[in-house]
Amino acid sequence: MERKHYKQEINMTEALMTRINELISHYPEDKRKSALLPVLHEVQDAHDNWLSSELQDKVAEILHIKPIEVYEVVTFYTMYNQKPIGKYMFEFCQTSCCCLNGAENLMDYTSEKLGIKMGETTPDGMFTIAGVECLGACGYAPMLQLGDFYKEKLTEEKIDQLIADCRDDKIILHDK
Repeated sequence: MERKHYKQEINMTEALMTRINELISHYPEDKRKSALLPVLHEVQDAHDNWLSSELQDKVAEILHIKPIEVYEVVTFYTMYNQKPIGKYMFEFCQTSCCCLNGAENLMDYTSEKLGIKMGETTPDGMFTIAGVECLGACGYAPMLQLGDFYKEKLTEEKIDQLIADCRDDKIILHDK
C-alpha cells in the first residue's frame, strides 16, 4: 500500500516556542524527552490538529532527541494525527465494553451517513471518523470523543443529532 505524504506549513511562532520552553523547563536538562507528550499536544494544536513528519522532526530537534523517538510516540497514540483531519473528529471507543454495547454498528452507521470509511475525512473537510482505544467511560458505552468532550450512551438518533449540530456550528470542541 502506497503511503501518501501530506504537506504542512511549519509555523513555530514565538508564543508556541515560549510555551514549549515552559513545558521543557519542568524537567531536568538531561530529561528533555520527558516533555515529548505535552510538547506534541501543543505543536499539534498550533498546526491544525495534525503532525506531518517534518513537524515531528522539528519537535525532535527542539527536544534534542532522534526523530524515531518522536515517530514511535506519534504512531502509538491515537491522540496524535499524522494527516489532516476534519473540523469535527468523531473518535469512537472501540474496546470491549463499547463494542458489546453497539459501538461497531454506530461506527458503520456514521460512516454510511457521512459517506466515508473509518479513518477518512469528508471531502468538505468537516468530519473525520476514527476508532480509538479505551476512553475510560465504560459505564456510558457506547461513546465517542468529540474535541475535549465525551458523547455517551450513543444511539443512531444521537449520532444524527450530533452531525446536524456540527453542521449548524452548535458544537463546542474545546473547554479552553
